[in-house]
Amino acid sequence: MSIVDQVVARVMPAKEEEELDALEMLRKDHDAVDRMFKDYEELVDANSSREDRRLMSTRICGMLAVHAMIEEEIFYPAARAARVDSDLLDEAEIEHGSMKELIAHIGEASATQRLYDARVKVLGEYVRHHVKEEERELFPACKKAGMELEALGKRLRKRRDALMKILQSTPADLG
Repeated sequence: MSIVDQVVARVMPAKEEEELDALEMLRKDHDAVDRMFKDYEELVDANSSREDRRLMSTRICGMLAVHAMIEEEIFYPAARAARVDSDLLDEAEIEHGSMKELIAHIGEASATQRLYDARVKVLGEYVRHHVKEEERELFPACKKAGMELEALGKRLRKRRDALMKILQSTPADLG
């Protein structure tokens, strides 16, 4: 976020979640997961307990799984239907596959394993790369294609909220 965007965000009242279009909602999710990765890095730097690190990584992975699902089920198909560059969408789907593989490794591992923190760090790097491409290339292409971003935002939000409710009702494996 640029310094101007930060200033505007502090001065202007925040939009209600229901008012966000698809791109704004996805950006908000991107920002939230980025903050979570930073929180995880702080836990590692502070030599926090494996339980605290595991809990944070579980939250990160859950949020990423939900985010990937709504993009793959709703956003990417809508972008394809709007004839957004298929190469951008293909790359995004392949990146999701790599991230889901790493999420699975993290989910199966114990926070005491030697490579646990490294896996979470690499996942963060993958996610940041993916977000940068989405926000710099895919999102502008979606706007240019004239997608119905307000209606799409409502669909994404409804599905995300339903998935998050399921995720929150499932006991977390604190391994």
